Amino acid sequence: MPAHKMTEDEAWSFLGSVPPHTGKLATVRADGSPHVAPVWFAVDGREILFNTGALTVKGKALRRDRRVALCVDDEQPPFSFVIVEGTVELVEDVGELRRWAGIIGGRYMGEDRADVYGERNAVPGELLVRLHPTRITAEADLAD
Repeated sequence: MPAHKMTEDEAWSFLGSVPPHTGKLATVRADGSPHVAPVWFAVDGREILFNTGALTVKGKALRRDRRVALCVDDEQPPFSFVIVEGTVELVEDVGELRRWAGIIGGRYMGEDRADVYGERNAVPGELLVRLHPTRITAEADLAD
């Protein structure tokens, strides 16, 4: 199939694909400079969830400025990508942290390790981040 813009459904299917792709999250530091970091994530309906430490560069930036961009790409030919721009909601509820940390860990490391990641990441000082998209740019089969 030749290069094309993905439909919204294709973009969400790509984001939830198995095996999963790692996201690259862009935030803004206090001095206005950009910061990009890899994140594991999960899809919940038409939102994206990931974990981070509250005291990390990401965590501090997200508390200060809720605007983000997340790029998820397939690095194998024919190459595709989805960029999600939006705002985030920060959740510190331990039950929600445990639930989603397990889902996210299981997605990347296998279901047999989901509980380990859920326990490890559901501790004080961790944040569950819910990304509410405002804009999606997605293209598929760029090298065809």
